[in-house]
Amino acid sequence: MIRPPFLRCASADAPARGGASAREGLRAWSELLRVSALPSVPGDALAGAAAAGARPGRGTAWAVGSSLCLYEAGMALNDWADRHEDAAERPHRPVPSGRVSPGAALGAAGVLTAAGLALAARAGRPPLAVATVLAATVWAYDLRLKHTAAGPAAMAAARGLDLLLGATATASAVRRGAGEGFRRTAAPPPTAFPVAALPPAAVLAAHTYAVTAVSRHEVHGGSTSAPLGALAAAAVLGALTASPRPDPYRPGARGRPAVAPRRFPDRSPAERVAPVLAAVYVRTAARPLLDAALNPSPHLTRHAVGGGIRAMVPLQAALTARSGAPAGGLALLGLAPLARRLARKVSPT
Repeated sequence: MIRPPFLRCASADAPARGGASAREGLRAWSELLRVSALPSVPGDALAGAAAAGARPGRGTAWAVGSSLCLYEAGMALNDWADRHEDAAERPHRPVPSGRVSPGAALGAAGVLTAAGLALAARAGRPPLAVATVLAATVWAYDLRLKHTAAGPAAMAAARGLDLLLGATATASAVRRGAGEGFRRTAAPPPTAFPVAALPPAAVLAAHTYAVTAVSRHEVHGGSTSAPLGALAAAAVLGALTASPRPDPYRPGARGRPAVAPRRFPDRSPAERVAPVLAAVYVRTAARPLLDAALNPSPHLTRHAVGGGIRAMVPLQAALTARSGAPAGGLALLGLAPLARRLARKVSPT
């Protein structure tokens, strides 16, 4: 039986329409979850592992998975909480445009939060405790604190806690004997909560605070002080990260050393790599922030926020190298090109 031409056309077009619909749905969820910002997440746990004085292991892997889930939960919850505001200011976003239903976005946030906590629990009780505080901070920010003066501080705390999650998960694995290859065999095993991870967590938190302060103006623009403040913060944080880190396992001898140091001592690999990575961080963050300060339009402000998110990768790499893992820092920097490519397809803000 020969079908009429219009039936044949409709039948042939049905799979094409189905494929297009699937692609549109994937695109909508990619925008909702800000997949272009995902390369900025694993470095938190890896920098935490380096700060704890151990090579990444099973606990670090659980922490990375937990961080990714909690980060994506925050993205989905953010768009659900802002759905009415976005309907007026950003109607193209997935929820107000109808491409993702509000119920689906909220459900995804709940499922991803539960998955993040479950993964952290696999790493041990201390990481689960940190992940619980992190999840509570994410939900408090999206539902209550985002549009208050405490918003940037809450976001900064979340990023700092993410690094501490990696540090505690790695340390817990080493203490249980599951993470072999402890880098400093002459040193005692790390404690359940590595205090050495607090300074790099503070650096990440400070950068996040500055970028979040800029992001509060990305809809209407008009702020010069926020980009300038973030630019100054990037310069200070870059200088701090480039400076040598005191060895936590050699607290320092009292009195004068037995042998006078050479005038031009050899620099360790970490002391050579960390300043280079810190310079990459400053360069990545500084240019878009300067553009936004000179012309605080919404477009350039959003570009500055995106640059601040991408700058998180070289900052994490520099912190990793400064903690004594230069190879890990260089490997982390490999995520930067991926972040740039994804940002061309899906906005990270």
